[in-house]
Amino acid sequence: MTVIDDLLLTIPPDRPVTMTRDVLIGLYWTAVHGEQVGIAATPMDTACCYARDVVNTGHLHEGTVNDLVKLVRSPHPLDVALGMAAFNALNKVDPSDGVELNARDVILERGRGKTVVTVGHFPFTDAIRQAAARTWVLELLPTGDDQTAEAAPDLIPQADVIGLTATTLLNGTFDGLAKLFPPHALVVMLGPSTPLNKVLFEYGVDILGGAVVTDPTSVLRYIEQGSALHRVPGLQRFTMTKQ
Repeated sequence: MTVIDDLLLTIPPDRPVTMTRDVLIGLYWTAVHGEQVGIAATPMDTACCYARDVVNTGHLHEGTVNDLVKLVRSPHPLDVALGMAAFNALNKVDPSDGVELNARDVILERGRGKTVVTVGHFPFTDAIRQAAARTWVLELLPTGDDQTAEAAPDLIPQADVIGLTATTLLNGTFDGLAKLFPPHALVVMLGPSTPLNKVLFEYGVDILGGAVVTDPTSVLRYIEQGSALHRVPGLQRFTMTKQ
């Protein structure tokens, strides 16, 4: 079983079918609108002259969100992003399970004077470097002081705080990374595409710092106009903590 398998099992098989109202694939974010809006990061390397079309392009809004979720098992990155956005659109979040909090602040506070490992760059990576005693950034395509992805087995077990995004779910690297989480480390998954689902706690994640769409019209407009979703009206931060 993979983390994706376990996430999909949280959707009851007898759940009523949810019709798709809209599907958007923006420059930075992909969104599926059913009863609620789900978001996932648009893979940055899928836009090219010879890019493969998404399955059923032009008609995605005519089907069900339940069917779109199945794309999360596709070998094609853009299909997977659609599938994850559809999952987030079906995933029911109990407001009592979390609070409105920026997980960025948690990483900076808990990482002060400690060893922090992030999987990929965050907008606040420079702030982490200033606060932490040691900061290692793992990248598939490293530049500057970045560490290669192959260094993960050596570096992650040394971390006091680990930060990663749901991109690790989209590209299939999460399961391998989760096996490296040391018991003492605080593991934070953050970003708007983070599935706000307690299954991830079973894989060693301690904090889920995601977002809930409270104004679909506003958020969808920003996505289709190429927004990176920084401080967008209608997108509320929502953080869940492992109990």
